[in-house]
Amino acid sequence: MAENKEEAKSGNRKKKLFIIIGGAVLILLICAGVAGFFLLKKEDPTGAEKSGANVPVPDISMGQMIGPMVDIEEFIVNIISADSNHYVKASLTVELTSEETREEVEMRMPQVRDAVLLLIGNKTYEELQDLQGKRQLKAEMISRINSFLQAGKVKSVYFTNFVVQ
Repeated sequence: MAENKEEAKSGNRKKKLFIIIGGAVLILLICAGVAGFFLLKKEDPTGAEKSGANVPVPDISMGQMIGPMVDIEEFIVNIISADSNHYVKASLTVELTSEETREEVEMRMPQVRDAVLLLIGNKTYEELQDLQGKRQLKAEMISRINSFLQAGKVKSVYFTNFVVQ
């Protein structure tokens, strides 16, 4: 009978010890989860820039006049790549300053397409993968096309289709 009481006491002690250790582990896991949540939740100030939150949005209000637009048909051009063959399949629209400019662009369409194809063909696969590379390409297109236009200027370039593969 004395042995039964000692076994019962040791069994109760083991149960209590198991419950205490289990409770402590549970509390530690909860604390670690809460700490991890708050540490990982903090916003990275540079992350907003990468996600496009600071990208300027053009003001498309009724006060701003939209110029005449000319579509440049779809084209495919090989681009510079060290590892394998890559190409761009794109079509775009250019916004112009006046109707006279539209007529000139339509007459000079072979020159416009040539300028666009040469600019894109001299870009690397990596340059055309990110937003900054595409913005740079647009700026270069505007500058290049404006260099031979006489009746007006290109206001903006809009990609209506752009696939890099």
